[in-house]
Amino acid sequence: MAKTEQGNGLEMRGSTEKLTDNGKGSLYGSDTEVNGNAIPREEPVDKYGFTGGAQQNSRDSAEEIPIEVLRQREAKWLDMLNNWDKWMAKKHKKVKDRCQKGIPPSLRGRAWLYLTGGKVKREQNQGKFQELDNQPGDPKWVDIIERDLHRQFPFHEMFAARGGHGQQDLFRVLKAYTLHRPEEGYCQAQAPIAAVLLMHMPAEDAFWVLVQICEKYLPGYYSTGLEAIQLDGEILYALLRRVSPVAHRHLKRHKLEPILYMTEWFMCAFSRTLPWALVLRVWDMFLCDGVKILFRVGLVLLKCMLGSQEKLKACQGLYETMELLRAIQPQYMQERFLVHEIIELSVSERDIEKEHHTQLRSWKETRGDLHCKSPPRMHGAKAIMAAEPPSRQDLRQRPTIIVESPLAPKTDGVQAEDAKESRNANMEKQKKTNLPPQEKVNPYPPTDPSPLLEHMTLQKSKESLSSAEHDTYL
Repeated sequence: MAKTEQGNGLEMRGSTEKLTDNGKGSLYGSDTEVNGNAIPREEPVDKYGFTGGAQQNSRDSAEEIPIEVLRQREAKWLDMLNNWDKWMAKKHKKVKDRCQKGIPPSLRGRAWLYLTGGKVKREQNQGKFQELDNQPGDPKWVDIIERDLHRQFPFHEMFAARGGHGQQDLFRVLKAYTLHRPEEGYCQAQAPIAAVLLMHMPAEDAFWVLVQICEKYLPGYYSTGLEAIQLDGEILYALLRRVSPVAHRHLKRHKLEPILYMTEWFMCAFSRTLPWALVLRVWDMFLCDGVKILFRVGLVLLKCMLGSQEKLKACQGLYETMELLRAIQPQYMQERFLVHEIIELSVSERDIEKEHHTQLRSWKETRGDLHCKSPPRMHGAKAIMAAEPPSRQDLRQRPTIIVESPLAPKTDGVQAEDAKESRNANMEKQKKTNLPPQEKVNPYPPTDPSPLLEHMTLQKSKESLSSAEHDTYL
């Protein structure tokens, strides 16, 4: 039987009844009505791949970066990724600053892989994902995952078609995780996390980054009982007392439990809440600095919407407050504004850990010990690297395609090889000139393409989708 958290109106572990009813009642099934049918080709697609829905790019809220600035940032990030251990050890503040400015889109997937430690995990567990991918999986979780695929970003071109390559890769990643952590299984909120990752990297990379997020950044979030997310809800509520006393008093007056409004925010890392440009900026900072970024985003939104008596006039009761928090006003979702507020808000790892111990003590006094023993939380990329120092070999890039520059100086060995190839080419040319001309016959008429060619084309297509070496997507 699927694991379910009772008593707070949540259905996070995904019972079959909830998931088979075309998404009705699902916390994450708000935009399912178009999925399953191919999106018409004439629909305009934004630069992130969305054809509609709440995530579609809006020029009013997004910040435009000049192309010259983007190229400069790409060069800087390439240098950092090529010398990752040195930058993290000696210039971590610069890495953090560049994450706050936004990772260049062309390098975002690779940067996330390095920030989370997913690259190191992949190198230390070569063949593990393929092994998990080849296993059938637990039928209980397989059935629930399959029923949940069409709910994930149905307005994105990658996930729009039922059975398309996006949904197939999403299934592979989620199924592999249930085999990797059978004691956890599958939680519905993991699907949008995995989907965001698949928009930026191949399935194997997405799997290892998902593992790092679940085990290092948000440990216990997706386990039975959802105790970790409830505990973080109490931490958020306590921090709000300091950040915005007005908002805190309002929520306390109406007995609005944090679990009712922050669950989707934190468990999906705001991927279903903010405009897409902002989602990516938040993720850049979150994967660099850890969970404190999610706390800051939540606190900024609560302060913006409920932080003054004037704003509270529109929400005099619990229902009106919940409606306000479900539909965040556009002026608070401007990219430049929100990113600035997140960076400026003074909430540190120490503040979160201090409050964590306070709330954990209160939890034990009122409810007893936690049923799920989660590993300690890692606050960002630096903490992960310090806990598990990688070797240079683990960080070495393995490009699939290597292009030689014609201007690059050649070694003696390369020059000798080139001379040998040149002599062989000249000999072949002389042989051809001595032979009588022959009429070339095409063994395969145009109307009957070579079956061998078809097989090779299909095989190469499959290889490109599931490449074992992953730098080709940059």
